[in-house]
Amino acid sequence: MATDYDAPRDPGDGGNDDSIEALKSQRDDRQNSLVDVDPEAVEGLELPGADLSGEELTVQVVPLQEDEFTCMACFLVHHRTQLAGTDKNGRPVCRDCAS
Repeated sequence: MATDYDAPRDPGDGGNDDSIEALKSQRDDRQNSLVDVDPEAVEGLELPGADLSGEELTVQVVPLQEDEFTCMACFLVHHRTQLAGTDKNGRPVCRDCAS
């Protein structure tokens, strides 16, 4: 059955007769309940721009595989199926950088 969305709404369709003030207070109550912060949980939280000079990062570096190449335009490692050709200096370029 097709619905006519341009037709005026029927007030008997279960609509609420809440005032704008009641709706605003409900919205404020929901927003206030979302800001419940546990102070103990915040202690270990790192903020952007924090000093990480004393931290060590352990990353396993995998060497370039035989079926991969490094694009000399974006310097990303791609699979050989993404090779578009070479630039004017003869260096490999991926499809994204060639277009």
